[in-house]
Formats: sequence, structure tokens, C-alpha cells
Amino acid sequence: MQMRQRENEAPAANGNDRQRELVERVVRVLESHADGPLTLGALSAAVGASPYHLQRTFKRWMGVTPRQYADALRLDGFKARLRKGQDVTRALYEAGYGSSSRLYERAPARLGMTPGTYRRGGRGMHIVFTTAASPLGRLLVARTERGICAVRVGDSDRRLEAALRREYPEAGVRRDRNGLHHWVRTLLRHLEGRQSRLDLPLDVRGTAFQCHVWEELRRIPYGRTRSYSEVARAIGKPAAVRAVARACATNPVPLVIPCHRVIQADGGLGGYGLGLHRKRALLEQEKQRSRRALNKV
Repeated sequence: MQMRQRENEAPAANGNDRQRELVERVVRVLESHADGPLTLGALSAAVGASPYHLQRTFKRWMGVTPRQYADALRLDGFKARLRKGQDVTRALYEAGYGSSSRLYERAPARLGMTPGTYRRGGRGMHIVFTTAASPLGRLLVARTERGICAVRVGDSDRRLEAALRREYPEAGVRRDRNGLHHWVRTLLRHLEGRQSRLDLPLDVRGTAFQCHVWEELRRIPYGRTRSYSEVARAIGKPAAVRAVARACATNPVPLVIPCHRVIQADGGLGGYGLGLHRKRALLEQEKQRSRRALNKV
């Protein structure tokens, strides 16, 4: 009976492997054509699968259609070009949008504002920030009226502030330590190993997929790690390993959303926006503190 059951399970497992491989091929093709349109027919020809099978399989594994995934890639490219100083018209065409109307009808939910407002650097927004010394270097914390919108660590206050202002050059950005004292103190306690849990209000913008990943990252216990593939499986998108890595890389509030706890399947650190030496230091500190806590039990 057991032998018969295993024989019946083998084809299903092989089928899942083939579907995962198909989805991974589709993702690679979409990423290599992120700045230009790619029809479903052209995509199916590139990966050797029928349009119907491709569409159904991709949606099942990724939770979005190939077109929706391509839209997210294109929007990421558009935002990156705006941050580099390109005007809206040039940025939208170089990102692969055929017209401004196609961009404007999709962008508000993902940008949190219209592309024009984003391009104008968040005009009308009010951002307060402060800096402080931390075990990892200089720490910058910024907030809107709704919560923390940026956490950065670097070597100098000047560069940290400049990066924040580049992101939103037209926003009302001002320094105010008093308004952020409690949150900065909480983050410092966390970095010093004296507070494991962070429960701070956030005001972060991302795609539905990014937000899903970020929510999962906050579930990783202090002192523990998950691989990118484990996170992908946890959110029900086992083929979305590369997309999970991208969501970690675009996390605007590292430390609060602990993307440093995501590593490669072979134990390698992978990437980290604040620097691999800081990722290594964070993981080592959390591991040591967790050991001490267990020894006290």
C-alpha cells in the first residue's frame, strides 16, 4: 500500500518541479525585457509553453499574471529613473510605457501618489527626521504623520540626510529630534540587544507583493533566519524567490522590517542594503542574545 501511494505521488511531485522551472524561466525572461512590452505569445514562445498553460501556471504559483508581474518590474524601473533625476516623460518611455496614460492609470496605488507628485519629490508631504549614533554607525529615522517612512544607517549624517532629500526633494523635510526621541531610543535598544521585539507604526509604500513579503519578514523570530525560498513558500509563492529578494532589497525601513534575517539557502548572507558587514553583525548579536536568553531559562 505504501509503495503504491509513493508511486502515485511521484508524478505529482515531478509535475510541480516542472511548473516551478517554467515559472522561473518566465521570470527571467520578464526581467530581461523589463523596459519593453512582451506579448503573451512572445513570452510563451520564449519559454516553450502554450499561452494558456503559461498564464494559468504563472498565476497559480505567483499570485499575479505575467502581465501584472511585468507591470511591477516596469514601475520599479520608472521610479529608479525618477530618483536619478530624469523627467517624467523620458523616464516613462525608457521604462517601457507606451504612453503617459498607461502609467498614470496604474501608478497611484503603487507609488502612494501620482507619478507627477513622486517626480516632484513628494511635494505636499511633511517628513521629520533625526540622526543618532548607533552600534552600526550613524542612524537616520524619518517619519510622516502616519509613521516611520525611512530607516537608514551610514557613515555620516550629511550623506544620510542627502539621500533622504534626494528621495523627496520637494517634500517638507526638517530635522526634529524631539518628535522622534521615543522611536530612536527604541531602535537603539534593539540594536544594543536590549529589546528584541519592535512594534513601531510604519508608513511604507509598496506593491501588494512587496507588502506581503514585508509582513512575512516581521514574523521571523528574533535570533532566527529564513532562506529566500522559505519566505517564498511561506507566502504561498514558492517560485517567487527572486521577487522575494527584490522585495528585501527595496525595504525602506530595514531593522523594523528585519530583512537581515533572510539569507541564502546554502547559508550565505545574500545581499543587504545597509551593507553585508552590518547584516553579519546584526545576525551575530541576535544569535548571541538568544543563546543567553535560553541559558537563563
